[in-house]
Amino acid sequence: MTVPMSSPNDPLDVEAIRKDFPLLSRTVHDRPIVYLDSASTSLQPRSVLAAIGHYYEHTHANVHRGVYATAEEATALYEGARRKVGAFVGAADPRREIVFTKNASEALNLVVNSWGRANLRRGDAVVLTEMEHHSNLVPWLMLAEAIGIELRYLPVDAQGRLDLCDLDKILDGARAVSVTAMSNVLGTVNPVPLIAEAAHRNGAVVVVDGAQSVPHLVTDVKALGADFLAFSGHKMLGPTGIGVLWGRQELLDSMPPFLGGGGMILDVALERFSPAEVPWRFEAGTPPIAEAVGLASAVDYLSAVGMERIVAHERALTAYTLDALGDRLGPDCRVFGPPAGGDRAGVFSLAYRDVHAHDVAQILDQFGVCVRPGHHCAKPLMRRLGVSATARASIALYNDPSDIDTLVEGLAHVGTVFG
Repeated sequence: MTVPMSSPNDPLDVEAIRKDFPLLSRTVHDRPIVYLDSASTSLQPRSVLAAIGHYYEHTHANVHRGVYATAEEATALYEGARRKVGAFVGAADPRREIVFTKNASEALNLVVNSWGRANLRRGDAVVLTEMEHHSNLVPWLMLAEAIGIELRYLPVDAQGRLDLCDLDKILDGARAVSVTAMSNVLGTVNPVPLIAEAAHRNGAVVVVDGAQSVPHLVTDVKALGADFLAFSGHKMLGPTGIGVLWGRQELLDSMPPFLGGGGMILDVALERFSPAEVPWRFEAGTPPIAEAVGLASAVDYLSAVGMERIVAHERALTAYTLDALGDRLGPDCRVFGPPAGGDRAGVFSLAYRDVHAHDVAQILDQFGVCVRPGHHCAKPLMRRLGVSATARASIALYNDPSDIDTLVEGLAHVGTVFG
């Protein structure tokens, strides 16, 4: 890792950071790659790639089973990753409160199908929002179909913020609130602590989708007021194939297993079984060992750079991006979401004139610019915005104003092509 240790107030040396990410040295269509799709999946620094490679070359063995040297080393690395990831989000007891899953979607499904099925009954209310990713919507819809729970929704206002005017009314009698901390479409940073405080006053459990927020904001589960927090490794410089569920230990201890198989049992007979303690009761089968090693290395990288510095850098770049899109492209380019500020992160869903998002993305690709076209797994929000798709650009710590300048250049060319 080439990033030097700095004080929390020092600006990021993006040029040095970029050297840690080998994919950024590529050219596409004879142009340097401009990676603006981190909301979909982030890039990995060399240190993460090296950690995974070193594990496979020198340690690879299954965990919690063997007693030979490399098996014990693998178990130590895996459980060490659990502790490191837990500390990163402020878990009180990372050893017991962090569950590894294959992604954030599985972590949210775990909550719905374990806590939800054990605690909710027909007619019980769960509060969601109109801006949820399908991963924090479809599992609840499936549970509603299965057992008849009621789903209520916090609406989105014209600026892309949650309308909380009727918060207490909507929360009245609710058993759970499940909300994204940061919209993957609008870049809106939601006031989760405020919502959580109101939810707890009403006796509701708070589930937070942190897939977008954990890589870009300082995260402390106690400050959030969350009871559960789900997030993904591949959006925070780690590998694909691993997600994380943090849960309050007393809640996890009360929940039945989500999946059955090896590793999640204390005892099995032909007529019964006893589940293992938390968190292992939720980790059936061979877990994502190499992925956990890679995620631990990603946490090390983010911590070395400093999350406060990352927040400051991305906030400044978000303001630069919104200004550049507005000043240089004017009304031809519509950007959904709030204006620059403390509740606006670096996700920019764009509509350029009436050009389809896929056409926009294909032309941007000719400039080496990577954006994602589509509904972004948020179809109800797309309908609320009155569009079928957007072209979404999203930033991370390795982006700088020159990337945004190239984005604007490419968007201007879209206007030329489509007249």
